[in-house]
Amino acid sequence: MAHPYHHALSSVKKWGGSIEDYLPVHAWFDESKAITADFRHRALRHHAEGIFMAETIFGATLTLSSGRVIPTRWVGSQHVREDLGHIPSFADWAKTAFIEPGSPWENGYVESFNARMRDELLNREIFYSVREAQIIIQGWRNHYNTKRPHSALGYRPPAPETLIPIEPRPVMH
Repeated sequence: MAHPYHHALSSVKKWGGSIEDYLPVHAWFDESKAITADFRHRALRHHAEGIFMAETIFGATLTLSSGRVIPTRWVGSQHVREDLGHIPSFADWAKTAFIEPGSPWENGYVESFNARMRDELLNREIFYSVREAQIIIQGWRNHYNTKRPHSALGYRPPAPETLIPIEPRPVMH
């Protein structure tokens, strides 16, 4: 499901009440999308411990507008199952977050950078000494971080160069 509203609608079909009865709980589970807007946001609350955390925040039960009282745990479990198909433990998520040493291909950000460095620098240069490689790579790194536009940053460099004007010194006569 894509939006807390759709989860709340599903809850209404399952237990009755109104969408407003469930929306705060479902919105809480998906608030982590503000941190990372891809599937990884689910690692923060979409697990068994997250369901128990929801109970401490919203109370052990929810009283619906129809007067029915249901456990908050049911709503949390429903949300996680609809998103993932099962309820993982936090340890399950932690295992998927681990990247083996020497396996940068498991990290999309690192692999993207490596591909750019390979295409823009390493495939275009021949280094005749370690010192020459250090100087050229340092120059490319400075360009990459201070001048090169990055699409993820609205085509701005991550750390643009700033020039600090030097005050002219008074001339002594």
